[in-house]
Amino acid sequence: MADQDYTLADDLLEFIDAAPSPWHAAAIMAAQLQGMGFEELREDTAWTLRPGGDYFVRRGGASLVAFRVGSDPAGSGLRIIGTHTDSPGFRVRPEAAVGTDNGPGTLRTVGVEVYGGPIVASFADRDLGLAGPVWVSEPGTVATPRLFSSPHPLVRLPNLAIHLNRGVNEEGLKFQLQDQLALTFAENDDGAGEAGLREYLAAELGTTADAVTAWELAVADLQPGTRFGREREFIANSQLDNLASCHAGLHALVNERPARGVTMLACFDHEEVGSESHRGAAGNFLPSVMERLLAAVEARDAAGEVAARSWLVSADMAHAWNPNFPQAYDATHAPQVNGGPAIKLNAKQRYASDGEGEAWFRAACDRVGVPVQRYVHRNDIPCGSTIGPISAARLGIRTVDVGSPMWAMHSARESAGARDPAYLVAAFRSCLAEV
Repeated sequence: MADQDYTLADDLLEFIDAAPSPWHAAAIMAAQLQGMGFEELREDTAWTLRPGGDYFVRRGGASLVAFRVGSDPAGSGLRIIGTHTDSPGFRVRPEAAVGTDNGPGTLRTVGVEVYGGPIVASFADRDLGLAGPVWVSEPGTVATPRLFSSPHPLVRLPNLAIHLNRGVNEEGLKFQLQDQLALTFAENDDGAGEAGLREYLAAELGTTADAVTAWELAVADLQPGTRFGREREFIANSQLDNLASCHAGLHALVNERPARGVTMLACFDHEEVGSESHRGAAGNFLPSVMERLLAAVEARDAAGEVAARSWLVSADMAHAWNPNFPQAYDATHAPQVNGGPAIKLNAKQRYASDGEGEAWFRAACDRVGVPVQRYVHRNDIPCGSTIGPISAARLGIRTVDVGSPMWAMHSARESAGARDPAYLVAAFRSCLAEV
């Protein structure tokens, strides 16, 4: 692989810039799949599948499963890349825009809930927008979702000046999560701001305020992604965790056609809040798709054998060595950016990798010349988790947890290596190619 292959890094940055929410990410992937001849299936209709066919199905707007069917699924098994579309941050409350009543100002603010585990202070003083589905009703009909993204920076979390917070550099920037996260939205100048968020959304969507019945809006950092460094060998953007894995999985899927088995990409919502939802990895979305797939190719009776022949790669970003904070790492298991994917291991099964999975993934990477690293968490810091253990337990499929190393995971602005997207795609293609 060429050391200066940044094409996929640039493509990843464009993908993230166009996907300010998990719903947008799923919609973009669906459009790309359709453009490549994949047929969209619906869960509420019967499926007719054929060997050599390419398909995808969505659930809840933000989760997507795509798959390609080979000539003998029952005899060869499945190769699955599993990942997630959501990222930590803020979500807009149902009654969002309110006037300030604790001072002389005439501002209106947007109230939010914390979603997942973001680095809250990293969202301060940034160009923020709102993005996600807005449900709009027509007379006599049930409301339907319309995908919305603010066309310009819309809200902001202003910081407090150091003159009024003298200890900020010693004590760190902290926000009281209930009382200090209101996002500045509008003035009430001459009553113009009284309309609030609902009226703003209605005007943007070409409808009336009464027709806006609900929303699921994420707060999105609107600064475009970039490459940086002496040779521009690093990348920075929002949502690298985990849209980088979705992007790599999609590229691998569409470029590797299975000969006999099934290749699959499963992208779930709600991983950052535990996956316990109908469109999360702990729900029945992927098991249902697998059951219907096997039934459609007359292999339902061989489900156990298929599972035993299958592999799932749980793809989520990994923590890269940060030289400013060496105390946060086990130094012998601290991967480097631009060093290739890391196999993530944890004795408490916070990651699903085991010796067999490590050997299998290493062999796949060796076939295409991709370097491999290991990540193991410190014993004295709680370890996060992924969809890997959840999916392995639900499906009974051998699973390995891997991810590209990155800095500042869960920040509003994350960073990583510009060569790693190409490494990850090549590794995933090799994993899919053997089925």
